[in-house]
Amino acid sequence: MGGFLTDDDLNQLQPADEVMFPSPIPTQVVSSDEFWPMPQTEKQKAVEARIKEMADEIGAKQGLGRRRFLQTASGMAAAFLAMNEVHGPLYAVSRAEAQQPDAAAARAAALKDQFIMDVHTHFLRPDTRIMTFVNARRAVGQAGWNPDLVGKEQTIQDLMEASWFKEVFLDSDTKVALISGAPSEEPIDWFLTNDMKFDARKRVNDASGTKRVLSHAIFTPGKPGWMDEVERSIEQLKPDSFKGYTIGDNTNKHLAIHPWRMDDEKLLYPFYERLLKAGINIVCVHKGLFPQQVTQQFPHLLPFAGVDDVGKAAKDWPQINFVIYHSAYRWTGGGGAGMGVEQFARTGRVDWTTDLSEIPAKYGVTNVYGDLGQIFAQTTVIEPGLCAALMGTLIRGLGADHVVWGTDAIWTGSPQWQIEALRRLEIPEDMQRRHGFAPLGPADGPVKTAIFGGNSAKMYRYDQRRAGLDGDGVARVKAQYAAAGGNRSNKAYGYVLAG
Repeated sequence: MGGFLTDDDLNQLQPADEVMFPSPIPTQVVSSDEFWPMPQTEKQKAVEARIKEMADEIGAKQGLGRRRFLQTASGMAAAFLAMNEVHGPLYAVSRAEAQQPDAAAARAAALKDQFIMDVHTHFLRPDTRIMTFVNARRAVGQAGWNPDLVGKEQTIQDLMEASWFKEVFLDSDTKVALISGAPSEEPIDWFLTNDMKFDARKRVNDASGTKRVLSHAIFTPGKPGWMDEVERSIEQLKPDSFKGYTIGDNTNKHLAIHPWRMDDEKLLYPFYERLLKAGINIVCVHKGLFPQQVTQQFPHLLPFAGVDDVGKAAKDWPQINFVIYHSAYRWTGGGGAGMGVEQFARTGRVDWTTDLSEIPAKYGVTNVYGDLGQIFAQTTVIEPGLCAALMGTLIRGLGADHVVWGTDAIWTGSPQWQIEALRRLEIPEDMQRRHGFAPLGPADGPVKTAIFGGNSAKMYRYDQRRAGLDGDGVARVKAQYAAAGGNRSNKAYGYVLAG
């Protein structure tokens, strides 16, 4: 089937959307087929139990069952109250938000127009072999956002793309999304081809009448004909940016025979030159997500997974903005998630995110950015104190104007819980003092406003387009959806350990 996990591995796992408690905030780590999921921790079990208790107690007073209560703004607030009870007061949330629907609704309404530009979203192609996600999507059914689908039988592609649209645009406050992807040595195992991303971008933007969606073109250095595909993409698809994976094939690591380094002068520098000639100056690079189990199984890829090639490339090509996806966070998945917590507690550093944050000072560059992706999604649900530390690290080193919002949705369901987590998150004062971290500030303050959308809007030259979003096709559909009551699923897609 392709992927890090084998069929035998998958026999020990269960689809997350079938067995996970549908909490507004995931209460355990969900894996794709890229890494082995870690078991639910004791703290996560405690958070889940407390969320259930509050949902039953408060929901009953509001005349709502548990599931429906947890789909509301009050339910989201209750989840953050539970997080604070277990992990300490990291999130700005009041008990009134959970207990009083009007208070929760007022806060949600005050922030719903915040500009949020998610530069890291995914869905899969219709003929994919990567069934990890497809089986979960089949239950989604018609999302109903596109009038052209009403009354017509949907294909797997319709279901998957419709699910992505629903959860990103209708069930969250996201205003603009970039469709990403991943390459493979097996052509069928590309998440989406470059043309599929272009087609999806065109469909939504044509229907909305605005540029709601951007898209990457994937580049694959070293593969036969790779520069021909770059040239074709530039000329025919006009991507908003390019994205690559330095380990080569991240989906089928056992097939990865074309790893590369960002500072390879012979292989990569002609590519950078061609992009600048075409007027493209954004190169996104997947880094990190390489814990012990992956390192042990694929040691030959380790030299390409870290960030020791970023500084020279950035210094040699100051006109290019290099966006490092997941901010190179290493310790994802089972068997490694605790390493980040332990490392920071012992040393004040975390592989390889701290190294990334030090590149601007070390190399004298201002063109290195950190995308959040799984660094935020996973640490929020595993150890939010580590999440706060990593945010502090990135902002201290890269600057608040060089951290960009990406959620890796829809693997972890609607990104609204991540949006709410950053809106509410604050770095504890003792951690600020000890490590020289600046506070994150309020949900709509300058730091979070920059991260949520300002930085990417500037990078992608999007500022002048923002005014047209208020009354476009997507805004009208979302208003109709909200008026009909909405229906956020609280589902996460992927796999968790079998009971």
